[in-house]
Amino acid sequence: MSVASTPAQSPAATSTDPETLGWMRGFPPAPDRLITFHDGSFRNFPELRWAWSNIRQLVPTMNVWRGAGPASSLPREDHDIGAIASTTMDGRPMTFAKMLEETYADGIAVLHRGRLIYERYFGALKPHKPHIGMSVTKSFTGVLAGILVVEGKIDPQAPVTDYVPELKRSGFGDARVHEVMDMTTGLAYTEIYTDKNSDVWGLRRANGMAPIPPDYDGPTNIFDFLIAQAKQGEHGKAFAYKTVNTDVLAWICRRASNMTLSELLSERIWQPMGAEEDAYYHVDRIGTESGGGGLSTTLRDLARFGETKRNHGRFNGRQIVASQVVEDIAGGGDPEKFKPAGYTTLPGASYRNQWWVTHNEHGAYMARGVYGQGIYVDPKAEMVIARYASHPVAGNAANDPVTLPAYMALAKSLMAGG
Repeated sequence: MSVASTPAQSPAATSTDPETLGWMRGFPPAPDRLITFHDGSFRNFPELRWAWSNIRQLVPTMNVWRGAGPASSLPREDHDIGAIASTTMDGRPMTFAKMLEETYADGIAVLHRGRLIYERYFGALKPHKPHIGMSVTKSFTGVLAGILVVEGKIDPQAPVTDYVPELKRSGFGDARVHEVMDMTTGLAYTEIYTDKNSDVWGLRRANGMAPIPPDYDGPTNIFDFLIAQAKQGEHGKAFAYKTVNTDVLAWICRRASNMTLSELLSERIWQPMGAEEDAYYHVDRIGTESGGGGLSTTLRDLARFGETKRNHGRFNGRQIVASQVVEDIAGGGDPEKFKPAGYTTLPGASYRNQWWVTHNEHGAYMARGVYGQGIYVDPKAEMVIARYASHPVAGNAANDPVTLPAYMALAKSLMAGG
């Protein structure tokens, strides 16, 4: 995974703006402006710049109710941080505003000490519209699992099959829950977005985010796909990023709580947090949420969730997530188990309960999703960044060299009173 950015290789953000291009405009839209699920065009660039803000128009979804109460307060204190300078990992001068353009941001919200100091929207995203979080969804699943651990409903040391006996003959048959939480299972499954033969495309067919080809005879729902996973190597030895772990963890959460993932998120986080809008998950063909990549939220609600983490689980005047859940994640996993995965943009990092922990000088940790989705929590700078994007390249090795230095530069500026 090379440290490289892609602005010279891809069309500029301004020239691929979905509003400017007029995607899905008209009644009906013109044939050359149409984006649909069945032909896979929603995954093409630049069409995905519209699609990631409009998933509900493309696939079935399940609502995450915000409750009947008022939205929690996000006090505003606007700062013009666009000119804050940084240097990319490949040595180029950058500003915060230019970083947003170069990495195809759809929206960004920055909180400092709980105040919303910067909020911008681009492309098809609006303040009231949910945007898909991709694998940021995993970090929500991890927190829900952590809550159930504290409640005594999940034992991290227990075999996965204690909760999901259907996985006995799969690659998860001798795995323990904590190995699924930290993605240290030894599985044959591959997740390579540039390889059309990678197992990740089978997962997407199963979870409802890719059409089923006419000659396809594989699993067409999440449960059947997970049961079919094979083992390769030992569990517990090394981190390997594989979404099937999160979908198994979501299955465990459902069994332990006797609730759908949507109900669990609504009851434990979305309602007590005072979310501004309902969220939603995309679902497979039997109505099961994708716990590994299916959650869409508004940008401000994503920022609220990040601020809950920064405040050790407390937000909206109450303790929403037990502080030990947050401390366990922020403390990180084993960097030696993480190292073989080869993330050159994340030196010294680790992975803990579906979160990426930088172990940098500020102790920052992140929720991350393909195409540039993210939550960045910097405890030392008292800063949270929530970001949605539609980068032409799926892997975050295309974003990190530009975004991560910009985030650290902003953190230092805020700490210095800038």
